[in-house]
Amino acid sequence: MPLHYNGPTLTLVVNPSAGGGRARRLLPKVTSSLLTGLPGASLRVFQTSTYAEARLRCIAAVEQARPAMPDRMNDSLLVMGGDGMMHLGLNACATTDVPLGLIPAGSGNDFCRGVGTPATAPAAVRTIVAGHTRRIDLMSASGKLAGGAEHRWVGSIVSTGYDGRVNYRTNQQRWSFGGLAYAWSAIAELSRFDPLPYRLMIDGEPRVQTAMFVAVGNAGWFGGGMHACPRADVTDGLLDLTVIHPVSRATLLRLLPSIYTGTFVRDPAVELLRATEVVVDGDGLYAMADGEELGGVPLTLRAVRDCLTIYAPGTAA
Repeated sequence: MPLHYNGPTLTLVVNPSAGGGRARRLLPKVTSSLLTGLPGASLRVFQTSTYAEARLRCIAAVEQARPAMPDRMNDSLLVMGGDGMMHLGLNACATTDVPLGLIPAGSGNDFCRGVGTPATAPAAVRTIVAGHTRRIDLMSASGKLAGGAEHRWVGSIVSTGYDGRVNYRTNQQRWSFGGLAYAWSAIAELSRFDPLPYRLMIDGEPRVQTAMFVAVGNAGWFGGGMHACPRADVTDGLLDLTVIHPVSRATLLRLLPSIYTGTFVRDPAVELLRATEVVVDGDGLYAMADGEELGGVPLTLRAVRDCLTIYAPGTAA
């Protein structure tokens, strides 16, 4: 029960193993800073041991949040960990007025990078304490998804080609190499990768082609810092598509370092598009989103405006 009814209830859901245990080590400082910065708040902390538990904790926090009131900070969901935790948080808060606080402690932190929130836990806590929020877009993903779901919200990028296979390989690694994990997986996957057949519908216009990958983004980053959709804007109501047309493995290897900077889009093999709705289908495709398994194709991806409230630095509520 909150100590002060008029104060906000903050629910912090943590993956303590994120970042090789970084989240667990940072947690005491994070909780202390939150309570010091928001002395009238009630803080509930849940260290979760499974993805399913974390998902249920996030959903419960949003369901139990009290309606917003003008004389106090809103009840909020805070998530601490890597992109998997951010994905659970945004899915719980999407289409509601419950603000989401992002406290990065993973190896990738791509969603934080893509929406412009702080890249370190201390700075993220200061942002939450300051109380400024902004409303952003999300991507709606529909189909026969992993775990039997038919719909999920995506914050960053849906990848289905070479990029998706690299992401999947990284997730299957028994040992964590931090930020090097994606780069190692990219090189390892390259040795056996061939262009894949895509059947796309882009704002109602069919397109059939082969490609190394087709990345569909709400925000711009994935894979631990790869800037795959460098023109993405989470407030424009559009999805950004990055298509790498068939190239040799040597060319793709040459392009890999520049994916981290976004300069790879200057290569003539790269095509940039924008759309409000994209249907992705094709043989041998499997989708990853926000670093997690999304499911098989066909997938319908749609931009949804003003879908999520996040704590963000220096912007008016």
